[in-house]
Amino acid sequence: MRKTGPHFFAARSRRRYVALDAARGLAVLAMVGFHLTWDLGHFGYIDASIPWSAPFKAFGHAIAFAFLFIAGLSLVLAHQERIHWRAFWRRFAIVAGAAGLVSLGTYLAFPSAFVFFGVLHVIAAASLASLAFLFAPWPASILAGAAVFAAPYFFASPAFNANWLQWLGLGTTEPLTQDWRPFFPWAGAMILGVGAARALLPLPVRRERVGVRDEARFETVAAEGATPDQPPAWLAPQAPDPLPAKGAGRRPFFDGLCGERGLGFLGRHSLLIYLAHQPLLFAVFTALVMVAPPPEDPKAFVAACENGCVAEGASRAYCHDACVCTQQEAERSKALAGVKDEETRGKILREIAGRCVGDK
Repeated sequence: MRKTGPHFFAARSRRRYVALDAARGLAVLAMVGFHLTWDLGHFGYIDASIPWSAPFKAFGHAIAFAFLFIAGLSLVLAHQERIHWRAFWRRFAIVAGAAGLVSLGTYLAFPSAFVFFGVLHVIAAASLASLAFLFAPWPASILAGAAVFAAPYFFASPAFNANWLQWLGLGTTEPLTQDWRPFFPWAGAMILGVGAARALLPLPVRRERVGVRDEARFETVAAEGATPDQPPAWLAPQAPDPLPAKGAGRRPFFDGLCGERGLGFLGRHSLLIYLAHQPLLFAVFTALVMVAPPPEDPKAFVAACENGCVAEGASRAYCHDACVCTQQEAERSKALAGVKDEETRGKILREIAGRCVGDK
């Protein structure tokens, strides 16, 4: 007689792990926040140096590690007994295809710095490498993941600086690209996730096809995160009691935050959000710049004005005073408010500069 496991599995055909979906959803939120900050700097609404600062880069590295580590956990949960090849290649094709879309989109937007090996690229490549560790003892996966992380520190060489080898991450130069997550060290995060999942899941495991009518359906579900009938408590899937007592066992805030309409929703649709959010943000900021352009950096304005003035033959001190006066007067009088035409803007600034020079 088979167990039905009502407290482990939801009544839906697609079973999901609450904690895993919520963790992935949290990573999605962090990613959107990261790119929002990057866009604010790119379009001039905050200091352009912020997205390139060391703390902000570390934040981006942490987000990438989280996505890869969670991908390693998910890979084990989807293939606990054996590798479901059809489901695996389907997932691989989706991720690899999405990576190709990222490369194409960034090439059109930034042809000299497009993404040729970013997060999705390394997830696809690391998925292939992780197959070797799916059924290996968990310490082997942990050691292998650590070795992949350490490789760039021990095996970096100018021999890997060629463009066609940059994806390995073993060169001594960093390529110009919007996002670079080379195989070494980043595949190590996914292999570590495989090891962590194997350490936490009991082996061997027994599969019971609860709510799954046939093998093909099981493989499709497995690719999305289905598991055997007795998962560890920390990853227990959503499973409402048939007739819960009123108010019994309910955690409204937690369930709302991590459930189907909260972080869990973001986690289940992470790939779509990953692909769509940055083009949407770019479109919004492009429109915003036309309607409400960012305030001009006074230092940048003065520096550009001063260099142009000096190029015309005036002294540096004279140009500096005139440009500072022009910037301050333009800001005080709000003479440029609502002005979008560059020709009109230049005319107004020349008039203000003429008054500043006349006052001298």
